[in-house]
Parts: sequence; C-alpha cells; structure tokens
Amino acid sequence: MKRKVLLSLISAVSLSCGCVFANQDYLNSDYQLKVLQNINSPKDVKVLNESQLEFLADDIRYGIINHTNTIGGHLGPDLGFVEPTIALHYVFNSPNDKIIFDVSHQIYPHKMLTGRKDGFLNPINTKISGYSNQDESEHDYFKVGHTSTSLSLSTGMAKARDLKGEKYNIVAVIGDGSLSGGEALEGLSNAAVLNSNIIIVVNDNEMAIAENHGGLYTALAELRTTNGNAQNNFFKSMGFEYYYLENGNNTKELIDLFKKVKDTNKPTIVHIHTLKGKGYDCAEFDKEQYHWQTAGFLNRKCGTKPYTYGTVTTEFLLNKYKKDKSLLVVSPATPGVGGLTSDIRAKFGNNYIDVGIAEQQAIGFISGASKNGANPVLEIHSSFIQRAYDQLSQDLALNNNPATILVFGGGIFPADMTHLGTFDIPLISNIPNIVYLAPTNKEEYLGMLAWATSQKEHPVAIRVPSGAIISTGKVDKTDYSKLNKFKVIENGENVAIIAAGDFFSLGEDVRNKLKEEGINPTLINPVYLTGIDEELLNTLKKNHKIVITLESGVVDGGFGEKITRFYGNSDIKVLNYGAKKEFTDRVPLDDLYTRYHLTPELIVKDIKSLN
Repeated sequence: MKRKVLLSLISAVSLSCGCVFANQDYLNSDYQLKVLQNINSPKDVKVLNESQLEFLADDIRYGIINHTNTIGGHLGPDLGFVEPTIALHYVFNSPNDKIIFDVSHQIYPHKMLTGRKDGFLNPINTKISGYSNQDESEHDYFKVGHTSTSLSLSTGMAKARDLKGEKYNIVAVIGDGSLSGGEALEGLSNAAVLNSNIIIVVNDNEMAIAENHGGLYTALAELRTTNGNAQNNFFKSMGFEYYYLENGNNTKELIDLFKKVKDTNKPTIVHIHTLKGKGYDCAEFDKEQYHWQTAGFLNRKCGTKPYTYGTVTTEFLLNKYKKDKSLLVVSPATPGVGGLTSDIRAKFGNNYIDVGIAEQQAIGFISGASKNGANPVLEIHSSFIQRAYDQLSQDLALNNNPATILVFGGGIFPADMTHLGTFDIPLISNIPNIVYLAPTNKEEYLGMLAWATSQKEHPVAIRVPSGAIISTGKVDKTDYSKLNKFKVIENGENVAIIAAGDFFSLGEDVRNKLKEEGINPTLINPVYLTGIDEELLNTLKKNHKIVITLESGVVDGGFGEKITRFYGNSDIKVLNYGAKKEFTDRVPLDDLYTRYHLTPELIVKDIKSLN
C-alpha cells in the first residue's frame, strides 16, 4: 500500500471510529520520511541532534502503523515504546551492550534501528518477523514470543559475562503486564542478588493486553502517583537501585536517565511511565483492542466484533451465570482469545477474574476454586497452556478437580514459531484424569460445554473449534459422561476415517473422494482426544483393512498414535495425519497442508497405494 493511500485511510478511519488524531506530521497524507531512511544501525542514531531524534520518532510510528495495517501485528505496545528505544540505542552500544526484549511486544522500533526497517516500509519485507530473532540480526539474542522471559534470560547472560570477566551492559526490557508472570518474578528475585551490572527497564504503560491485575500493579500505581517516591517500593525491598521517570516518552529525559545508569555495577531498575498506543488516537483510547491488530485494520470501524466461537462461548457462559452463581470465568491476561471484551467482563462482575499473565496460577487457581465449591471455566490460548504443564498434571489432574478449560487457537495455522497451536493435544491428552474433547461443530461444542460445566467427576478440557462456525441446526444430546465412546457418522467397509475436531470436515472430503474411487469408507468422529473406543476399534477389524486418523496438531504423541498402538499387533494398517514435530514460522497454510499430506487428493493417493 502506498504511503498516501495508507494515510488517507487513517483520516477516513478517524471519522468512522470517532477518533480525532493529534496534529502530527506523520499522519498527514503527504508525509515523507525525514530521518529513518538514513538509519542502518544504532551508530547512525548516536549522531542525531534533538530535533532529528523527534523526527525519527515520527518516522518509526509511520513504520509501525504501515507494517501492522499491511501484515498485522502488535500496534499499541510498539507505538508506546518508540522514544525509549531511540534513547536506548542513543546511549548504549548494541550489540556489545545486550538489549533483551520480553515477549517482543515492543520490538518494532528496535528492529527499525538495527538494519531491518525494510520490514516496516514499502514494499514490506515479510521475511522480517514481528518478534525477537537472532537469525535476523546480531542485535537480537533469542527467539521470544511468550511473556515474562527477559529477566531470566538476562540474568543468565549476565552471569556468563561475569564468569568470563567481560565488561558490558545487560539491559532487560519488560512491560505489558509481563511482571505478573512467575518466570518474571523468579528472574527479578535472582537479578536482585546478581551483584553486578544488570539494568531492567520496566515499561509501565498501565496495561497488560487488557487492564493489569494483581497486587504488584497496585504497588506500581503507587510508585507512579508518588513519582517513584512511595515508601512501599518492592524493587528497593529486593535490593535494586531504583530510578523512576514519569514522562517515559520524552527522549531527552530518557537519554539523561540511561546515561546515569549505564555501566552501573549493581542490579538497577529503571521504571518508566509510557503511553500505550501513543501517537494514534484510536490505540490510545482503546488500548485493549489495539494491542494487536490484523491486516487492514484501518479499513474497519473501531469496535467491530465478528461472530465467532468466542461469541458462542460468551453467550453460553452468560446464560449459565444467570442460573449458576458459582460459575467463575477466568483468564490469564488474555480475555480477547474467547471474546471476553470489557463489556462482557462487566456483566460477570465478581464472577470474572483475570489472574494476570500467570498461566500456572490460573491452573492452580481453578483447581482450588473447584475444590471449594466454585464452578470455574478457564479460557486460554493453545500456545500458552504449555506454560502450565506441571500445574495441569499435579495441581489439577492429580487431585481430579472438576474444572473446565477452554483451549482456543489450537490447530495447524500459518502462525509465527512462538504461537503455534499444534502441541496442546500431546500435552493435555496424555495426563491422567483429564478429559479432552474435540467438538466438530457449534451444537456439539455447546453440548460439551453444558456437560463439562455441570459434571463433578473430572477436569475437562475442550479444544474450541477454530475458523468459521459450522452449525448443524440440531441440538446435541450426547451423554459425554460415557467416556471414550466414538460417534460413527457413516458406516462403510475396508477404510475407516477417524477425523477429530476441526479436521472432521477434511474427513468428510476424504470420504467423498474415496466414494468417487469406488471405495465406501466408514467415517468416525472420535469426540475424545484422551482415550479410545476399544469396542468400536475391535469391531472395525471385521471388515476394514485400513484406518486413517486426522488431527490438527502434532502427530508425535498425539491422538492418532493411540489408534496406531491399539492396532499394532493386528493386520490393520494405520495412517496418522497431522503436523510434523517442528517449529514452523509463518508458513502459508496451503504449503503446510501439502507438506503434511493434509489434502483429500494426497490422502486418497496414500490409501490407494496400500491396497
């Protein structure tokens, strides 16, 4: 998209969403880069004068908006961290000094100043990822896309530096609610006793993805309101040298402060108060919605909400809450994954809780709540539930407490390597006592929700369908308490297709393709990802030679391998279809499906080769 077209869209959206933009040059339709085109490394930043640094901030904000509108990404966090990034590179000497970003929510300005501005300007280089990636630049050190990591990574780097007798600065950047994560608190505790140079920049924009939750943020607010002088300063209590800057978007003040702490010989906190979404009024006004945006957001009215499985979930839970005041809806700082917008959260009142970016706490919390008579429902993203494996196993499953976990975003998608939804089936389905369900349509999902939130025998996880809503129009009356009973949708012979969850429609396509080839297969919806229907599988031995399994996830340790093990000493041949055990990075979905033979044509070809 050309710059003039992009910025004309910005003007149009300002009218449609009621936003009134500040009078800033980079929002004008005739805006031209003033400084950024000449910045190829941090060395180029250090020679700029004060006015040029301000022009650079405008250029970077243009790049952030252009990048996000073109390919999607983190908008508000990056807009708010422009001036701190400029100041960091003005004062410190990257890559000799190491700047480690937490979760990468604020890394776009850093990328633009370290030789990767082509990922943000026209034409956009889509090979530049939206996250920290050491394969792209010597100025990055880790592939990071999950939260609360920078302090642990930085303490390790600092210790290694000290062991080698080297001298340089280790700077950890953390914000967007990440301090509430257990790993961040563990890293903070260890950093405090490092007794050498480590500088932690706490980017306090008063937000996580949604609003902050937890006593730690009450303490941060007290520090803000006292200009860093509150007697209750937990950073100082832990042993840190502490500095506060109220105007964290003032480049000159930031430079002065960073110069003061550079080359320190003690663990130091630099607490800066910034404005999330700065420079784009819609993002300043609605910080939650504009934390992250999909491509083309400038074409959409602010507040547009599509009807999704998240909507279906919310409608069910609100109706459930009217009848069951013990219902407790829980989110680990990601309410948007299930459509829990601020207006919906308000309707639940005290029956909604955000535990902060703390997935381990979320699982322990719902187990404790269930044990004491509440009816908790946790909404969580597939790539984040892996952060709480031990709690799933020990705190929840071992105690067999009947909480409900709704896993959103599971499946094979063209996501970046840090947000893959392919690993939740092997992770959850192999823990004893947990029942993991895979609905194939809206009505089945509602039936599973009704059962999960009313039964008292098991912890139940449901892999919420992804993509467009599929509706049969028929109420699901399945008794899900009869565990591991598969549903035979169509009877056939010779070939059986066991297609789980989102891949049930692929199973239907394979069945239709086989029928065109003169083969009449059996089509089965397994329903359960945690167990197998031995009675049905034994019955298939009578008139079937081939069984195929389809799952939108990693095959290794997944559902299909349970079927393969069952038939291991029989004459039945089993083909398992799903993803390979690998970290993919923004690979187009069609390419993934071809790679994994997940098309009707390739699957039918494989089946025919066995006959």
